[in-house]
Amino acid sequence: METAIKCPIVCAANCISYDELKELKTEFAINLYRHVSEAENRTNLVVSPASVAVSLELLQFGAQGNTFMELQDALGYNIHDPSVQEFLHALYEGVTDSSQGTVVQLACSFFVDTGVQLSPHFAARAVHWANSSLQQTNFTDPNRTTAQIQEWITGKLGDGDVRSVLLESTGSPLSQVALVSTMYFKSMWQKKFSFMDTQMLPFTTAEGSTLKVPTMHHTAEVNYGQFQTAALEAFSVIELPYLGEKLSMFLVLPSHKRTSLSQIESHISVKTITLWASSLKRMKMDIFLPRFSIQSLFDLKTVLSALGIRDAFDPITANFKGISEQDDLYISEAIHKAEIEITEDGTKASGATAMVLLKRSRTPIFKADRAFTFFLREANTGSVLFIGRVTNPSQ
Repeated sequence: METAIKCPIVCAANCISYDELKELKTEFAINLYRHVSEAENRTNLVVSPASVAVSLELLQFGAQGNTFMELQDALGYNIHDPSVQEFLHALYEGVTDSSQGTVVQLACSFFVDTGVQLSPHFAARAVHWANSSLQQTNFTDPNRTTAQIQEWITGKLGDGDVRSVLLESTGSPLSQVALVSTMYFKSMWQKKFSFMDTQMLPFTTAEGSTLKVPTMHHTAEVNYGQFQTAALEAFSVIELPYLGEKLSMFLVLPSHKRTSLSQIESHISVKTITLWASSLKRMKMDIFLPRFSIQSLFDLKTVLSALGIRDAFDPITANFKGISEQDDLYISEAIHKAEIEITEDGTKASGATAMVLLKRSRTPIFKADRAFTFFLREANTGSVLFIGRVTNPSQ
């Protein structure tokens, strides 16, 4: 059950409400995913809208003029609004609460050239904003800069080669900033899947080929619903809660193998996500879900440009006077890494898997044996921590 948190600040007429902010955060998540998934056609992917938003919020603190307006338009809110800050502080505190076997690590870092004199006001903001940090680096030594960024990401998420993502511009002598955001999630299911019930079952990939993949199974009471798009394409949605029920994973599955996932994904909106979260019905179900592990590493510049954030990356038009008085500061790199792993108990796990025959049952079945979309949502704030898709669990 979602609880509404009232904005505690007495605002002027233009104050943004808590519910409006929830919607804007969800809308940003959907827009980001849409642009990322177009670029990464048909592959497994995961992106963390929450983590990318933290980076853009931090940039807003230092941006001015049109650069600021583009960031505000992409996010939908002004970070200088006290009610926005109040909401976001509460959201990030809730998200990073690592209780009951849940670990959520959301982080972003600004890698700033050693020659840049940072504004003390911005530097103070940066180190207190949702697990952000400032790192000094020397952009005239691109190999060292790449190694430093690589080391930071490895410290947050383990391995992930950023060299393929970092572009040639790190060698430019202009004063620059690289923006890196990461998100890691690990949690226990409210009801674990048993290793004993995992077996190799067929999965039809987005390309239409069939392969056998380790598929988890259990019978549980979950929230479930069946829907159809305006074009009458049927799909089902199931909500699998994590321990403590603050966070849930929603799975969106086309009802027929002939229906492409993109047809269903184009239907996802703020309204549909809100509808699913509130209108799913509790029922006992047989659930089949492939084990999967996805790591995605993106160059965000093209994605953010598609969202209307262009000036920030342009050495001529970028205006970051709030970060530093220097005129030539712009964002040279924007990198995002997210990873998620789904196993029987919900956490990272290893162990031998016994193959057993599953009992036949009259219980309704949710069988994720074809490409599906997932998103991980915090119930209280509606924040989408992750959104992605599985097109081939064996990759």
